[in-house]
Amino acid sequence: MQNGKNPYSTILSKMIVTKEGKRLGFVKDITFETKSGELINIVVKDSTPYTRNLNLEKTKSDEFLIPYSAIIAIGDFVIVSEEDLI
Repeated sequence: MQNGKNPYSTILSKMIVTKEGKRLGFVKDITFETKSGELINIVVKDSTPYTRNLNLEKTKSDEFLIPYSAIIAIGDFVIVSEEDLI
């Protein structure tokens, strides 16, 4: 019986797109609060030129972060709301 949860490994390397279909990159990693387990950000790898024009927070190693609150759905792709990124 499926409980609606996705294991961490199933999300890695999925393409990240906006609901309008603009590609942002791929999931490299996920950051979360260790005490509560609350997801905070998705770390983007292979970011597109479009992603670089957004005003996104970055890691110390200059990788873009997408806030978990911007995620609409996770399936074949990770779909995010561009309005929640700005």
